[in-house]
Formats: sequence, structure tokens, C-alpha cells
Amino acid sequence: MVGENRFHTTNSGNIRKMVFASLFAAMMAVGAYIEIPVPASPVPITLQTLFVLLAGAILGARWGTLSVIVYLLLGIAGLPVFSGGSSGLGMIFGPTGGFLIGFVFGTFIIGYLSDRFGTKKISVNIVSMVAGLFIIYVFGILQLMNVADLSLNQAIVLGMIPYVPGAIIKLIAAAVISSRYSLN
Repeated sequence: MVGENRFHTTNSGNIRKMVFASLFAAMMAVGAYIEIPVPASPVPITLQTLFVLLAGAILGARWGTLSVIVYLLLGIAGLPVFSGGSSGLGMIFGPTGGFLIGFVFGTFIIGYLSDRFGTKKISVNIVSMVAGLFIIYVFGILQLMNVADLSLNQAIVLGMIPYVPGAIIKLIAAAVISSRYSLN
């Protein structure tokens, strides 16, 4: 009887996390529609990153990463969930594709650090999210360099510098929110 009850609790916990992972995938899609174009850059400012940061911190490495993978698969399958309502495999190979792929690895790092050190302290959340954003920017800058045939400096100027102020605001908001809500 005790074993059955433990299984039920674990199973319901996984179902809850699965539901939240789906919700975060949906919020990433909605966040992609909230965009601000950046002059001279193919990469718009969106709220996707806010939900990527939150997914890693709140859901942890496994479920947070899964939510991003679901989001990417929806977009690759043709649902208009990427920035500006775009979709398709071509987006992964385009100038912003590195950021999309970076979401997977960035979320995993944030989730791993959140699983290991918790999310109650805002300072811990900030450190894990800075690490995750670093990973996202590395993937994004490398892809932008490759696709747009840019130097490292040009890719940083076009694909990172204009986004740092917004990223800091999103990071602080996500750190505060995740310090209050966690499924880990």
C-alpha cells in the first residue's frame, strides 16, 4: 500500500511538471510575438528569453529543457511560434537559429544550477541565469557569424550589445519570480 501511494505522488508530480512544461512552451510562443525590431540587426527583442529563463529556474533541468524542445519542435513542424510568427526548419538554420538552439542548452544550465543550489535566493538565480544567457549568446553569436558572414566583433555588435539592457531587465524579473515559485 505504501509503495502504491508513493507511485501516485511521484506520478502526479510528473504530470504537474508536464503540464507546466507545456505551459512554458506556450508562453515562449506568446513571448515570440511580443517583439521590438532592432535597427540594422536581424534579431528582434522578444520576451521568449524571459520564459526560457523562468522555465529553467522553475521547472529545473529536465522539465525546463523539455519545454524548450517542445517549443522548438512546434516551430519546426510549422506552427508560427517563432519571432514574428515565423516557423519551419529554416529558422533553425537562419541568422537567429543559434539563439533558438542556445535556448535548449541555456535552459539546461539554468535548470541544472537551480536543481543543485535551489531557487529561493535571488543571487543564486542571477548567477544561474547569467550562465544560461552566456550559453544562449554564444550559440547565437556563432550562428550569426556563420550565416551572415560576420566577424566576431560585428556579430557581437549586431547580435548581443543592443540586447544586453533588455536581457538584464528580463533576468532580474525572472530571478525575482523564480525565487517565489519553483516546482523543484
